Amino acid sequence: MSTPDTSADSTSTPRLRASLETFPPYVPGKAPKEIDGLTPFKLSSNENYLEPLPAVVAAMVADAKNPALYPDDAALALRTELADRLGVSLDELIVTTGASELLVALTQITSDASTEAIYPWPSFEMYPQTTGLAGSKRVEVPVRDDGRHDLDAMAAAITDKTSLIILCSPNNPTGPALRDEEVRRFLDHVPATVLVALDEAYWEFATADGVVDGVALVADYPNVVLVRTFSKAHALAGLRVGYALAHASVIQGLFKAVIPFGVTDVSQTAALESLRHSDEVGIRAKEIAAVRDDFAEALRNQGWDVPEAQGNFVWLPLGPLSSAFEDACVEQAVAVRNLGDGVRISIGEKEGLDRVLTVASAFYAEHFG
Repeated sequence: MSTPDTSADSTSTPRLRASLETFPPYVPGKAPKEIDGLTPFKLSSNENYLEPLPAVVAAMVADAKNPALYPDDAALALRTELADRLGVSLDELIVTTGASELLVALTQITSDASTEAIYPWPSFEMYPQTTGLAGSKRVEVPVRDDGRHDLDAMAAAITDKTSLIILCSPNNPTGPALRDEEVRRFLDHVPATVLVALDEAYWEFATADGVVDGVALVADYPNVVLVRTFSKAHALAGLRVGYALAHASVIQGLFKAVIPFGVTDVSQTAALESLRHSDEVGIRAKEIAAVRDDFAEALRNQGWDVPEAQGNFVWLPLGPLSSAFEDACVEQAVAVRNLGDGVRISIGEKEGLDRVLTVASAFYAEHFG
């Protein structure tokens, strides 16, 4: 009986899944360049430039527990508070290590090499990563010229192999928010067997009329799962806390796919305290939204075609000039996010935004004036 040849071969590498070659890795936003005389600004990761509320920091310090012990895997206190506020039952909620883990888990419970996943593009960069890793065929439906989802095209893309559809509102990176009426029309054309994930990572910043109501959608459509996070408006990105609202059968599936004990006790405590100060969080989110609107309007006054901005960022659809614009910002110690089709600028401190406006004015005059 022959045995496999296990001798070392410098030309061979471990066998990895072929699907890894079909999508890029997630690349975080770059740090700003250090330049003498200029304060650096990182406007590349959609982080909240405001610090967490003082009560949240105090709660974290007061409630620090023995790190030798596992955290509450069920995140019972946080889920109970969320359930009370959203008017749902505990078995309709799950808490995870950020919304990112939810996207991975949703793909794991719906997708494999025999399925198809539909999502808008450009949108959040993890969508091709998570669906591609599952081996699912990725159907990227281009957003419209105004940066909005093309829901008619997404509905037309559904086949009998479709297992997962992802919607993003407000859409990262282009900015527009979905409206409730258009999403309901879309869902009426989606088979009940297809899971639809509504990614609302930036919902607190949205100020437009008629924005989609994810909580109500879950109540009305059993195949909808709402994905939210404490990373953005709550300013807790470093603590990694997200949650999903869905019908109990979907939540049961997600519990099988997420990492046990993923959300630390400190993270749960911070999220719970921040949730109890939701009114203050909401006020701060709307203050950031006001800065965003002023920034977007200033860009439009320069001549830029800026799509509706409803998150804590603004999108410039620069196409092949994206890298040149990024480089111009880099030389002013400002990091922005070059995504190939355009540049996303996170809302931050006034000095940083003013510096981007100066760069943008000169860039527009050079290339479009």
